[in-house]
Amino acid sequence: MTRRLFLATGLVALRLLLPLRGTADERADEERLCFQTHAPWTPRTNLNADVAIVYGIDPTLPERMDSWRRRGYRIHVMTGVAWGEYQDYLEGRYDGARHWDEAQTERDGTRIMHGSSTDVPYMSPTERYGQFLTAGVKRALDAGAEAIHLEEPEFWARAGYEPSFQREWQAYYGDPWQPPHSSHDAQYRASKLKYVLYQRALRQVLDFVRAYGHAHQRRIRSYVPTHSLINYAHWRIVSPESSLLALGVDGYIAQVWTGTARTPNVYEGRRQERTFETAFLEYGAMQNLVRASGRRIWYLNDPIEDHPDRSWSDYRRNWESTLVASLLHPDVWHYEIMPWPDRVFAGSYPAVEPSEGKAATAVERVRIPKAYETELQAVIHALGEMKQPADRVRWDASGTERVGVLVSDTMMFQRADPEPSDEHLGSFYGLAMPLLKRGLPVEPVQIENVTQPGFLSRYALLLLTYEGQKPSSPEIHDALTRWVWDGAALVVIDDDRDPYNAVREWWNVPPYAYTTPRHHLFRALGLRSHATGLHRAGRGAIVRASLSPASLTYMADGGGRVRGLARQAAAAVKLAWKESNALVLRRGPYLVGAGLSESVPGAEPLTLKGRYIDLFDATLPVIESVTLAPNKRALLFDLDAVTGDTPQVVAAACRVRNEQATPNSIRFVADGIADTEGVVRILAPHSPSSVTIGGKPAQRDSVDFSHGTARLRFPNSVDGVVVEARCVARRAARQHIDYSFVAARR
Repeated sequence: MTRRLFLATGLVALRLLLPLRGTADERADEERLCFQTHAPWTPRTNLNADVAIVYGIDPTLPERMDSWRRRGYRIHVMTGVAWGEYQDYLEGRYDGARHWDEAQTERDGTRIMHGSSTDVPYMSPTERYGQFLTAGVKRALDAGAEAIHLEEPEFWARAGYEPSFQREWQAYYGDPWQPPHSSHDAQYRASKLKYVLYQRALRQVLDFVRAYGHAHQRRIRSYVPTHSLINYAHWRIVSPESSLLALGVDGYIAQVWTGTARTPNVYEGRRQERTFETAFLEYGAMQNLVRASGRRIWYLNDPIEDHPDRSWSDYRRNWESTLVASLLHPDVWHYEIMPWPDRVFAGSYPAVEPSEGKAATAVERVRIPKAYETELQAVIHALGEMKQPADRVRWDASGTERVGVLVSDTMMFQRADPEPSDEHLGSFYGLAMPLLKRGLPVEPVQIENVTQPGFLSRYALLLLTYEGQKPSSPEIHDALTRWVWDGAALVVIDDDRDPYNAVREWWNVPPYAYTTPRHHLFRALGLRSHATGLHRAGRGAIVRASLSPASLTYMADGGGRVRGLARQAAAAVKLAWKESNALVLRRGPYLVGAGLSESVPGAEPLTLKGRYIDLFDATLPVIESVTLAPNKRALLFDLDAVTGDTPQVVAAACRVRNEQATPNSIRFVADGIADTEGVVRILAPHSPSSVTIGGKPAQRDSVDFSHGTARLRFPNSVDGVVVEARCVARRAARQHIDYSFVAARR
């Protein structure tokens, strides 16, 4: 692409020594990047982020907050809702009464503890517990927290036997408690109550935060960091996912990472980890919660995971997969860059993957590889730039768009005895995975939101089953009916054999008397209750197959059968069907790519050609082609997407501030994590004639030039160093990259 020349001297004069992009202040105001930590600031956790979310509401909180505030971070506070260091409450030091009867308890009387702890149970929340949480939150607000994060309101599906829950059952339903395992109806009602109890606990805290803010004339925001509906259902946990916006939360942190995304699922008869695909669907489910509301969502990325015995190569490979999955959702540009940075940059983990049958402790444990810590900083810099104009965001490679799978919070209500839904969540993956594997950027669509005006307008084709989930109200069917009649296509795959169809719910209590909720939907659509095949409804179409989506996951041709039904429905509404063995999204100058496994048979891998900076390589090399083979992930900066001759930073493994440029020079301040290497790529018209770092001339072997870019290397400093480069044309031939030097540094 030909670069535009700045011929107008007036324009050049205006640009002299002015920041090229107002990204530093703008990014901070928008709080694009955050992280969570329980520890105070250290040089090894000097992260390129806008917000430090300080974890825990113990007496050390104010001091820990101050350590981050002094380094220029905005301060939020996070506390666990379902668990925490709440011994004062449990042992009676809070109000004079012991509260161990509020610990979530299994059928055999075992209390459910967090991790390996012996005194941190998951809580069955009472109103008194909600009051206790507000007291801790007040400590954070008194210390100046700008926002509160109420993390992980989680109630295990196998719980519900503790005395406090039995009392809550009596109060809510007005009849004696029933053991959740005693019937399908009892399990469904128990899960529904668990959902309500955490709604109530969060409402108590949110009401307190609003009242505190009003009294102190402060705007205090509230967020809920939570796993996705898909993960919670898979892991058999109940949480009030979609209902939280109605309580007034300002948004979510989507807690998706290797630990959730590597949970195995089944596709075409094969049970295995599908980290990228699972993460893509999890992130999509979380974005769908806020899509119509305008509320904020941060996508979490984690360079490692909670499992301490994976190798660094395993952590890195899976982090790249989840990161790419998150970046393939173009409407999100806020990120939690990592939780617990001290465990990333100070922890020791296996140098190689422990072999089968060999204890992990026998493998050498080492600190983070130097290349990985540099790569992380380069990617973090890019994350801060993911907010791009809508006209510069598009799919460069994908299958058919505007396709979704309807999901409901009630998916969490059928996950325990007496008869839990499919253990691998096949009722969902059986519909979503066949489409995603062929490159369709399919979205989980929150069924509780379909009644919102305009919510369904972005979709042309939706898939639905009531196997494993149920609609929460008849109004949902009214909205789906209007959407279909307006010209959309609905695929229903359901054999009506889910025993939870018989639970006491709206479709089978007066004034209704339907055997299944699907019968009510079909009545609204004008179809016979047992209709199968293709049917018209207004300008739209319905395709139904009397099949079990979960059962299809165990069949070699199951994915093909789902795609066949979807393709038939798409044709009926003239939606062009397209498949791809890769997903590539352009976000301004950034290209995000994923090669898909188990994809289009016989298709050649997609190859991208151009001038790209590879952000997954710590040396930030410029490459001219990338082949998206199966399981290949790519994050690239496209140099040909940038116009103008004025020097500018285009990639950096450090934080870049106060960037100023003239047509022949650039100056900025760089800081980063202590004891790491800073690497910066500068788009420049000429090879630098001089470079100074911290006022001293750069070492000759720390600067090179190639493909219209200068690469600088220097030790990162937590306090920042001034970097200056002059890029004046020389009579001599341009200096080219010394590839032997790069190879030696790898």
